[in-house]
Amino acid sequence: MKMLLPVLLMLATGKTILPGEVKVKTLPPESREVLDYLPRNIVIAHRGTTYWAPEETEAAMRWARNIGADYLELDLQRTKDGVLIALHDVNLRRTTNVETVFPDRADSPVSEFTLEELRQLDAGSWFNKANPDRARKAFEGLDILTLEDVVRIAEGYRIVRDRAGKRVYDIDGQGRKHTRYEKDPDDNGNRPGIYPETKEPHLFPGMEKDLVIELQRLGWYHPDAGQMKQIPVTAGKVAIANSSARVILQTFSDESLVKLKEAFPRRIPTCFLLWLGNDVSDLKQNTPEQYAAKINFGIENGAVIMGPSIAGAPNHYDELLSPGNGELIYRSGMAIHPYSFDTVEQMEEYTGLKAGQPAQNRADGMFTNKSDMTIRFYQETLPAKYLKSNATSGLPDHLQQKKKLEKAEKVLEQLGYYN
Repeated sequence: MKMLLPVLLMLATGKTILPGEVKVKTLPPESREVLDYLPRNIVIAHRGTTYWAPEETEAAMRWARNIGADYLELDLQRTKDGVLIALHDVNLRRTTNVETVFPDRADSPVSEFTLEELRQLDAGSWFNKANPDRARKAFEGLDILTLEDVVRIAEGYRIVRDRAGKRVYDIDGQGRKHTRYEKDPDDNGNRPGIYPETKEPHLFPGMEKDLVIELQRLGWYHPDAGQMKQIPVTAGKVAIANSSARVILQTFSDESLVKLKEAFPRRIPTCFLLWLGNDVSDLKQNTPEQYAAKINFGIENGAVIMGPSIAGAPNHYDELLSPGNGELIYRSGMAIHPYSFDTVEQMEEYTGLKAGQPAQNRADGMFTNKSDMTIRFYQETLPAKYLKSNATSGLPDHLQQKKKLEKAEKVLEQLGYYN
């Protein structure tokens, strides 16, 4: 990877040091092997999309697949009855009608609800109220997804629903209900990977083992990579679902990072996320020493990617990917997947295209809320020298250039999500 130019960093004490004066570990050979098959310059659909559809719903994930995202990103939590679901907030108020359905439990955490109870909630209508300019009647009544739902969507399926929009189930011999899936008639052939985060893992002890068990059941992980499910792919379409890099793991938690390494006998790409704060796993101060310590901890515990927050509207997160920070990561040999991109200006900033700044790329993939915008940026704006989708190749292969990009609204309508 291109080495960033030295940038002066300041310690809280006022002492000035160069990034090169801070020691960072480098990836061991076994980690470099994992990084070698990780695609570069990937579009990571943050919660499917937070902009065009209700986040982490079937609409968001089907849209992200069809628009051409390389990975469907999701937050993992666990229900009271042990099912892994895709949901960001521990509290259900923001993205569901829990106050109406369960008024006495509106502030109860997700972990106190069974999957059957969560399926009674409307996870779509809130979006229409919050975003009237992007509201669609078809978003009303969307439900909460499981990890299996997201995997099936990535494989080109959709959930079978009755005329009222409710799920259709198959009942097994023990009386258990299983969602019925069907080939998505509006699928366009893209087969993205998935990028699950262990969300608030301290609330869900053992979720790392649950994750490996579920991925293995679904055919998306096996200790022997050759034994994973073979997923048919189409030439010229996103095909990551049928690759060894079909799953990238992510976590903010030191403890969960250790447990993920222990839970997965065969190493798979893992991203160590960074957040500035006061919780036990947070980066307490954005100093070179503390930043390097996080990198070192990540390397020691199997991470091959660092995921720092970036500045800029609308989220205004702390700036954890300055040029100096980027240099520290690249010196270690790790990749960088920053979060989360909402504007072209942000993408220009972190790929070295902003006017008046050095041409320093410090993003090997982007968590984005607008996959359409990010694909277009890669296709039209980013210099070809950065368009390398495989770390083992020094030549650009134009991963994003192969994609036929359609308007976001048109894709929603093609999928049946009308105004």
